[in-house]
Amino acid sequence: MPRTTKRHMKDQIYDIFLGRIQRGEINHGDRFVDTAVAEEFNVSRMPVRDALMRLSHEGYLDSTTRGFTLPNLSMRQICEIFELRRLLEPRAAALATNQLTEDDIATLTRAVEQSERTLETGEIESLYAASEDIRRTWIMAVPNIELRDTILRYMAQIQAVRMATLRDATAHETLVDLQRDMLRAFVERDAAKVELLLLRYVLAGEDSFLRLKAREQD
Repeated sequence: MPRTTKRHMKDQIYDIFLGRIQRGEINHGDRFVDTAVAEEFNVSRMPVRDALMRLSHEGYLDSTTRGFTLPNLSMRQICEIFELRRLLEPRAAALATNQLTEDDIATLTRAVEQSERTLETGEIESLYAASEDIRRTWIMAVPNIELRDTILRYMAQIQAVRMATLRDATAHETLVDLQRDMLRAFVERDAAKVELLLLRYVLAGEDSFLRLKAREQD
């Protein structure tokens, strides 16, 4: 394979895996070995290895002796990521408010409707997917590229936390209510209200996570 084609394939594999991570399609039990991924893409190991190593260097994957996995976060790291989210995400969402297109609003509306249905069905995977759609839509509308990329960098690292908190029946209704309120604020282009609601959303997720951890230790 020509050198330029190898470089192109390496970037393609990187983009595909990054997208899978950010859409929540990769779970913490998944493990990726370069030879198996090379078979999937019908390429040699080198572009696969380069792509997976880049994802590892950027914090999206952990490199182990048995392949690549999502990061296994310590309690300290999780608490620090929540702190980052409290500091960055409310302001980022406020900045995104007036940048959202009509298509973005339509996507947010469908996702919130999907979340609302889970209050009756209890389908946590559907709630997870809807929550990821909401989060990804407003993040991609953030006009400050450095801020957006910083938030995207730790999206993969909060997936296990997100799945745990969404399984918390106590928090389920609260989180859906906040998603509904945020949609209304986005539609009204009320950046100040969006900022407040996003902070409340992060705090609700953090409270749920800490409550679940305390329950596990009892």
